[in-house]
Amino acid sequence: MTIPAPDGYDVVVIGGGAAGLNAALMLARARRTVLVLDAGEPRNAPATAVHGLFAREGVAPAELLERGRDEVRSYGGEVVTAEVDAVHPATSTDPDNDDPAFTVSTSEGRMLHARRVLVTTGLVDELPDIAGLRHRWGRDVVHCPYCHGWEVRDRAIGVLANGPMALHQVSLFRQWSADVTFFARGTTLSADEAEQLRARDIRIVDGDVEELVVAEDRITGVRMSDGSVVARDVVAVGTRMTARAGFLDGIGLRAQEHPSGAGDHLPVDARGQTAVPGVWAAGNVTDPSAQVGGAAAAGAFTAAQINGDLVQEDVRLAVTAYRRRPFSVRGEAQVTELVAGDARHGV
Repeated sequence: MTIPAPDGYDVVVIGGGAAGLNAALMLARARRTVLVLDAGEPRNAPATAVHGLFAREGVAPAELLERGRDEVRSYGGEVVTAEVDAVHPATSTDPDNDDPAFTVSTSEGRMLHARRVLVTTGLVDELPDIAGLRHRWGRDVVHCPYCHGWEVRDRAIGVLANGPMALHQVSLFRQWSADVTFFARGTTLSADEAEQLRARDIRIVDGDVEELVVAEDRITGVRMSDGSVVARDVVAVGTRMTARAGFLDGIGLRAQEHPSGAGDHLPVDARGQTAVPGVWAAGNVTDPSAQVGGAAAAGAFTAAQINGDLVQEDVRLAVTAYRRRPFSVRGEAQVTELVAGDARHGV
């Protein structure tokens, strides 16, 4: 176990969702000093329940996070509410140590030293500018059939085209309901694509969508720009998913467009490390499609890689410190170990 400098940590985790808390849990159990900084703005806050998570099906998002925070703290990890302003490289006071280190600053003016940084800040969902959409988000406006499909099964679902994954999304929602309408919103469909939708009895509606029609706190339809209303109970829409990564500009790390075209992300290697040595990322900030279980698993995996990386650094530092000892002291240490070894073997 290493003891970092005052107000310093082996790992500062930025983001306290599933990925960040599971990573912190793993690191704390590995006897690392770990701090989670969480701005308190979880992506799934509007949702009433988490779905598709083994043994925790239907748990409220707030309850799941609170339990996770308690578990991290039970092993000595720290979890605090704070918004990170910036991350900067830190200069080591040891001329023989060129391993990465960072300074993390928060909006409250706190400056923290970290040997490693793990980014698990997740995403922001950007919705199209349609009246009523944001207000119903997470209720009867949904995006993921695996998260919400069962809850909206057999209802009248309208899928609003919004981005390159629109056709895939409408085809998926057809699995949960026989009454699905695709609002093309200017999307040009090939003859084959239009045929595929019609073959599955998916109605295609052209034209601009003006607003959602709501009565008695529920969606009743979708109003088009020509004034007509298409009756619907549920609206599904893909979002543009934007990585929360602006605070990383100080180390030259910026989000890049995701290959799916559905938003941006922080690219990482197979171990979870970004292009900046010592800075790692996990969860939705790097994988927009990850659900809660997948994000948590990614956090656990990346935490193990970070601990392994720190172990290698600990070994290098220990060898350097050992070589600085006077030869006589090193010799005495070796003799002591040999004697102890003999005693263990009954010599």
